[in-house]
Amino acid sequence: MKRFSSLFLVSMLSGAMTLGAYKLLFDSDGFFSNDNKSIVSLALENQGRTVGLSSEAVDFTDAAEKAVHTVVHVKNVSYRTVSNPILEYFYGYKGGQQQEQIGTGSGVIISEDGYIVTNNHVVKDASEIEITLNNKKSYKAKLVGTDSKMDIALLKIDAEVKLPYTTFADSDNVKVGEWVLAVGNPYNLTSTVTAGIISAKARNLDTKGIQSFIQTDAAVNPGNSGGALVNTRGELIGINTMISSMTGSYVGYSFAVPSNIARKIIQDLMEFGNVQRGILGIEGGELNNNASKELGITQTEGFYVNKVTKNSGAEKAGLTKGDIVIKLDNQNISSYAELNGYINTKRPNDKIQVTFIRNEKTMIVPVTLTKNEFVSYEYNGLQLQDIDAADKKKYKIDFGVKIKDLNNEKLNAYANDLMGGIILSIDNAKALDVETVTRILSSKQSNESAQIEMITKNGQVIRFIL
Repeated sequence: MKRFSSLFLVSMLSGAMTLGAYKLLFDSDGFFSNDNKSIVSLALENQGRTVGLSSEAVDFTDAAEKAVHTVVHVKNVSYRTVSNPILEYFYGYKGGQQQEQIGTGSGVIISEDGYIVTNNHVVKDASEIEITLNNKKSYKAKLVGTDSKMDIALLKIDAEVKLPYTTFADSDNVKVGEWVLAVGNPYNLTSTVTAGIISAKARNLDTKGIQSFIQTDAAVNPGNSGGALVNTRGELIGINTMISSMTGSYVGYSFAVPSNIARKIIQDLMEFGNVQRGILGIEGGELNNNASKELGITQTEGFYVNKVTKNSGAEKAGLTKGDIVIKLDNQNISSYAELNGYINTKRPNDKIQVTFIRNEKTMIVPVTLTKNEFVSYEYNGLQLQDIDAADKKKYKIDFGVKIKDLNNEKLNAYANDLMGGIILSIDNAKALDVETVTRILSSKQSNESAQIEMITKNGQVIRFIL
């Protein structure tokens, strides 16, 4: 009897425990019920782990609604003279027929009084610029300023009303995998919105200019240039600029100028009329496993300093060859693109904190950025310096580096032609500025020659091998 009573008691306890567990876990308010909002319940409901892909998480309607009203269509009208060589040869006919050319792209309204940012290549050589808003109203636009190096242009229209405009997000804070929208006017279509994610940051495409793109897989096609890349709150994180494609159309990846860089350029153009570009004053390259082995160091990330530019902020702060830069202010640096991208958001005389490794010890020094014009670069006895506004006006050019001094005996015979001359290209790559030239020439081996195209102080274009 005792044994039966014991068995009966155990059975009752087991039943109670089973019923209690069921109520706790599976009833309407239980832990595994469909009404519970925990990750576990969502995982079971969706037959897998949730990754934030619920309909609520990917609802872009608010962001799209904000963005489409701030993105405009940009029409570029230019004229070129078309000559007839047969008429010129047989009849001595001079002159030609003017032919109208029309290009289109996109732009983003950044202020209620009509300032618009777009790509420089969208409005390059324009005789007339026409802006069409999302409400189909059109206005003639004035070109305020451009930065060909970063492919940014600033326009202004005079509208009768206050315009909707975008707000800038901090592009340094965007994360790989974050959802984004690309808004523009591909193929002359109006207000097209595509979605994707951030595929990479600080992407270096070796464009001799921009070195810190945001890469996305949101579809961008011809006509999208100058349009907006926005986050899920509709805030601007980039200006869509280019496509990496053999066909010229979208095949998987597109690239945008980060909003922090674009905003700094815009502010410079509005305040100074030109871009105030500061430089750190170091040359070198990013580290990886192979580079570190060749240099005999253990550090595999960061920017290795191979040379410090004379009179630069880096030299004055005590940076030397062999230092490894790993951080600028709070921005981690593991590549040249990250270093260049951060510096491009700063102006001359801005002070930044540079964290670097020297002899396996981490050090931090404040560095005051220098203006490009105050820094020179020497190559094979040629001391090079950026051209100033007077040179640009005199020679009707917007890029180039000037030969400031000559310290090469082999070139003394050509001193009259070289001194004061302006280098236009090196190995068919545009000599945009000292920074670009430094990058091209520092990548050459000591026994490699360079093909130089330059304009002499007398205005004659010459070519030679150095």
